[in-house]
Amino acid sequence: MGYLQPTQYESYGLSSDVTDDWITVASAMIDTHCRRVSLNPTQYTERLRLQEGSQTARLSYLPLTPVAPATLPLVSIQARYAKPRRGQLIYPLQEEVLWAFSLPGAWTTVDPTTVDFVADSGELVFPLNIMGLPYNEVEVVYTAGLATIPDAVLSACALIVKNAQATPGLNVKSSKLDTMQIQYFSNNLIDGTVQQLLAPWVANRLG
Repeated sequence: MGYLQPTQYESYGLSSDVTDDWITVASAMIDTHCRRVSLNPTQYTERLRLQEGSQTARLSYLPLTPVAPATLPLVSIQARYAKPRRGQLIYPLQEEVLWAFSLPGAWTTVDPTTVDFVADSGELVFPLNIMGLPYNEVEVVYTAGLATIPDAVLSACALIVKNAQATPGLNVKSSKLDTMQIQYFSNNLIDGTVQQLLAPWVANRLG
């Protein structure tokens, strides 16, 4: 399903006879550029290493959005005290005790309500574990996306369609849009203006 609806085409400078396949392709290109399944609320699973010496992590997809009222965007969380990497020992004595009892590596369920989060930045702040040591690896299931598609995304979608229709090889209305053809022209279709409009929703940590 495309981000722009037929009733919005003319409002964003598109001809009323633009067919839905143009919008569908433009919307798919937006998702690819943002490195995500969709800008609509979607569930993701992400495994993260916590920053050395802190109890914070940052999720890749923003903003964090609950799928229903009175629910949290954090669906479930597991955490563990994995054996630190070289040079990351914070509490050597306590860590040696944990290793002796084979505690490192065991996943523990964390109550999502005990984890502080900032929806717009995706930052999570975790509590200490029962041994008083920080977790250093977590697996988070969460929902993120836009409950309402903003004007910037709708404008980007319309601009991609305009760029495509102005590009040689794509400007014949009667021709069927081809995936390989769109990919070939992708650098021209997602220009600097489109990239600027979509910048707030590009996944943070994925390259």
